[in-house]
Amino acid sequence: MISNDSIRMEKLCYSVGGRRILENFDFQLDRGVNRTILGISGAGKTTILKLLLGLLEPNSGTVSIGNLCITGLPESGFMQQRKQIAIVFQGGALFDSMTVGENVGYRLFEEGHLSQAEISKIVLEKLGFVGVEAALDLYPAELSGGMKKRVAIARALAADPDYIFFDEPTTGLDPIGVYNICNLMQRLQAEGKTTLMVTHDLATAFATSQRFTFLHDAQMLFEGSEEEMRCSTIPEVIEFLSPTERSLFV
Repeated sequence: MISNDSIRMEKLCYSVGGRRILENFDFQLDRGVNRTILGISGAGKTTILKLLLGLLEPNSGTVSIGNLCITGLPESGFMQQRKQIAIVFQGGALFDSMTVGENVGYRLFEEGHLSQAEISKIVLEKLGFVGVEAALDLYPAELSGGMKKRVAIARALAADPDYIFFDEPTTGLDPIGVYNICNLMQRLQAEGKTTLMVTHDLATAFATSQRFTFLHDAQMLFEGSEEEMRCSTIPEVIEFLSPTERSLFV
């Protein structure tokens, strides 16, 4: 389990090719608080997820999972802590050469702690939770975009993480697909999972989260509830919530 129930960034700076992505960025995700990071495309939202997972190394500042600062550690030094976090990537990131069942059970097979029968039971349970158990023996190429996202969620759930990160989970989906993903996120939260989503989809964000962070020009311009965000006087937040002619071609 993650000790002290939070994942944090402190005074974090990150840049690529001289372009600032984050500057003196502070962020905290507490257990039980379902949060969304909002911002325009290219603002660095997905980068935050990768930094929190230790997939990227900051230029300065720290990332901590519970009491453990993972900045500068080799991956082997924080694998136990990272097992409590799962991510659903924007495109699903399923292995094309594996069936749905093999994709969902992949992490469990790799860890090697469970028998084939135990893994099969978990795979069917998680596929049932997302409503695609009939796709067990299909390959990703045979699935719709919405089904791929649901299989990706099932794979994230297989190892029973405490925290689940969602990277633009509704991008490219039709209204029914969006409804299904929102419903799944709400059910996960009801079961005690903590979710962190990055998106520019306001409807999905407000349907599934209680706290919001707005990222703009490498800075956190806003942090608070939906009501506080809608009442914000910050020009960039106002423009993001209600675009005007000023937004054209920006």
